[in-house]
This record gives sequence, structure tokens and C-alpha cells, in this order.
Amino acid sequence: MQVLGWKEWGSLPDIGIERIHMKVDTGAKTSCLHAFKLEPFERDGKAWLTIYMHPKQDSLQEHCFEAPVFEKREVTDSGGHTELRYVIRTRLVLGQFDHVVELTLTNRDTMKFRMLLGRQAMRHHFTVDPAAAHLLGE
Repeated sequence: MQVLGWKEWGSLPDIGIERIHMKVDTGAKTSCLHAFKLEPFERDGKAWLTIYMHPKQDSLQEHCFEAPVFEKREVTDSGGHTELRYVIRTRLVLGQFDHVVELTLTNRDTMKFRMLLGRQAMRHHFTVDPAAAHLLGE
């Protein structure tokens, strides 16, 4: 298994994000991606979203992409608040890891990281060294 630090850089190439800073969060079951605006629509009879986000921390630079809705799921955040969130599936590249992962979508404008990497994406592939950071490079 590859070792991750508590924060890492990765990419989501299928949705046009070449580089994203993520917090490795073993307390989160599902990975989460920042989205400040979601516009649902239908394509070929299936649910899709237009997703607006700020991929860089401390920046209002916008990135917009479309993705099919995988499902909607209730998620409880670290503060105990439950929220119904859209879930999409997309490729995550993190070091040698290149797999499709599930991402819930929520507004993380007030959070330090635009993405959380949760346990489901990490299992069977990574262990975490909480004292280290950027073990896969910057």
C-alpha cells in the first residue's frame, strides 16, 4: 500500500481539474468535492448536473463542468448536520492510483480544502501517516 500524508495533491482529469489540494480524511466515509452552484438538467432521459466550483483555495477563479448524477445521498458532516447531496463518479489520479471514485458535492467555500479524500476511495490502496504531508509530491 502507498502511504499518504494528511494532505496531498491530486487530479480529476475527466472533469478538467489538473491539480487539486485535498485533505486526507479518515473520518469521512465518502470523498467530497467543493461546488458552490449546481444546475440539474436531463440528458437522454438521465439526470445530469452543471457544476460550478472554485478549484483553487483562496481564489474565486471558476471552473464549470457537467457530470451525470450517480445518486443522491444523505451525508452527515463533522458538525452533525445532515444534508442531502448529489453524488458523481469520476477518475481520481493520486500518485500511481488512477481509479473512479464517488464524490459528494457541497459548498466548501468556508473550508480550507476544496476536496476531502474519504475512506471508501482509500481502502485497499493507501495507509495514512498523519504526521506527513505531500508524500506524493507537490
